[in-house]
Amino acid sequence: MPEPKARLADLGRNAPDDGQASLRLSRYAAGGLSAIWVLAVVLYLTFGTPNDGTGTLGLVMTLLLVFLPLALIWVAISTLGSIRSLRADAARLQASVDAMRLAYVANQQASGAAAAKPSVEKKLDEIAASQKQAETALASFTSRRDAALTVASADGKAALAAPRPAFEDEEPSLALGTPAEELRPPLSIIDFIRALQFPENADDRDGFRALRRALEDRKVAKLIRAAQDVLTLLSQEGIYMDDLTPDRARPEVWRRFANGERGRAIAGLGGVRDRSCLALTASRMREDTIFRDAGHHFLRTFDKTFAEFEKNANDADLAAMAETRTARAFMLFGRVTGTFD
Repeated sequence: MPEPKARLADLGRNAPDDGQASLRLSRYAAGGLSAIWVLAVVLYLTFGTPNDGTGTLGLVMTLLLVFLPLALIWVAISTLGSIRSLRADAARLQASVDAMRLAYVANQQASGAAAAKPSVEKKLDEIAASQKQAETALASFTSRRDAALTVASADGKAALAAPRPAFEDEEPSLALGTPAEELRPPLSIIDFIRALQFPENADDRDGFRALRRALEDRKVAKLIRAAQDVLTLLSQEGIYMDDLTPDRARPEVWRRFANGERGRAIAGLGGVRDRSCLALTASRMREDTIFRDAGHHFLRTFDKTFAEFEKNANDADLAAMAETRTARAFMLFGRVTGTFD
């Protein structure tokens, strides 16, 4: 903004002054020429040879001889002054147009930046608020006891094939009857997949119910908490699973992974191609011990739990599981650690 104004002020000061100075010089020159011409005519009339045929025609010719050159000189000077004045006005008009154009561009840029900044800040605030809300909801699940939320899914098919170890195998029985854990129906495949996706928002009742049931299962709860840890750590780097669009792997590739194959045989699982996310995750893995330990613990837990899930899951179940946030985090960490190399 100051630059166009300064430019306009400079043109307003310099252009008219230069034109007036040149016009004054032209008028002085014209006055000098006029004086010289009048002096020459006077000398001619005074010392020239008298004309015997003097009459009306001779008088007219004498007057033309005296005043016509003078008129031509001053007409030329007046025309020159008009031209210079028009040039000065054109220069002022051009400076005004340039200043208006620059001012318009500056205002557009300023308004665009001002409009973009609140939008970006609002988006960041929304992300931070939703993340905090999700963490608060997850923290409350472990203490919530709602019998209505422990009803098995309609399909009734268990997510994990291997039976849970008997309670008495882990701790001595107190002869108080069957533990409550054994009385609960097994976690269904639908609830397992919903739990790996985590609730979409505060109104996702099915997601909350599935997550609550998953946390009641010891093996699945380990995976859920490991996934929650890495997702929280990734969010600190601005990495969110919803922003990733990994390539889809065929169900048979997932089954190879569940059966213990590694390396090139399961390279199709490394579908995350976002270079910035991969670079940030790899850098954090090298520099942050807590981040690295959480990532390896998540990969081990996912490996064990998925091996049991694959035995009961059909191809559609595997495809649905691959779209969850937990599966995308596995693809990301698998690429970074070289699991698919």
